[in-house]
Amino acid sequence: MNSTLTRLAVLVLAALAPSPLLAQDRPSRVAEGPPEMILAKGAGEGPAWHPELGLLFSGGGGIRRRTLEGTSEMFRPEAGTNGLLFDAKGRLLACEPRRRRVTRTGLDGKITVLADRFKGRRFNQPNDITVDSRGRIYFSDPCYGDRSHLEIVDKEGREVEGVYRIDLDGTVSRIITHEADRPNGLLVTPDDRHLYVADNNNNEVDGARKLWRFDLMTDGRVHPKSRKLIFDWKSSRGPDGMAMDRQGRLYVAGGLTKPRPPVETSHHKGGVYVFSATGKLIDFLAVPRDEVTNCAFGGEDLRTLYITAGGTLWSVRTRVEGRPVWPRRKRS
Repeated sequence: MNSTLTRLAVLVLAALAPSPLLAQDRPSRVAEGPPEMILAKGAGEGPAWHPELGLLFSGGGGIRRRTLEGTSEMFRPEAGTNGLLFDAKGRLLACEPRRRRVTRTGLDGKITVLADRFKGRRFNQPNDITVDSRGRIYFSDPCYGDRSHLEIVDKEGREVEGVYRIDLDGTVSRIITHEADRPNGLLVTPDDRHLYVADNNNNEVDGARKLWRFDLMTDGRVHPKSRKLIFDWKSSRGPDGMAMDRQGRLYVAGGLTKPRPPVETSHHKGGVYVFSATGKLIDFLAVPRDEVTNCAFGGEDLRTLYITAGGTLWSVRTRVEGRPVWPRRKRS
């Protein structure tokens, strides 16, 4: 083999080799130890921390609750939820893909439907949710599985799996139409400057498995041409839910430990991928369970990262506290 081919082979092997950051025998930069399973079944998606209720998460067809004492119980049966989030007033926001709507549960327990249609047509499967500092709500609307019920199309008749914003007056606007293949997890940065979108089309061989960052304008729209690729999971399972810590680092659930041919490989293992504020992959928290779907900070000091994965619930202590919308820990 000549020198040119040798160099090419080295480059190819280096590209295929796992990143040294993903080695499980190296000390973590962000965590005090490896994630540990704390619930063996019933945890599907959307962990959200409440200082009195404990941890809420979607599972078993409803919203389940892990109490402060560590017991598990059904909180709201048959809710059919996915992403959950407490807004700045401590009200529970929920994506309900089964009912194809987004709701808010008030402090009095009353459930209000915030959005179930766009221009008269029902949403696909509202999946994940985030809010900005003004209280505007953003949610993704992909479709996984049967597509025969889809109603929302663009002017050319193409199916739309978009991202929408709900303004304070209840107006619903679409801010992403085809700039993402199948948007899933979302996160608006605390300064309202950026919107992260987990683009996860895991049903098709050539589907996107990418994390994008968009510039967010003051009116709540995105600059379509600002789309920046943060990370590409390529042929493996793509990104799902995400959370942010006090230092602006992004924690993204994704990857796959056991391959699912021909659609998904296990080149990028299942766990939580941690990116710096500038978008550089700096750490990886392995979770030996497929599928790793979401993560959220909680605990009294907001230094526990809760992770949902394949029906199980995990937790890991982090070195820096998280930065959820609510609650905000009182700093001494």
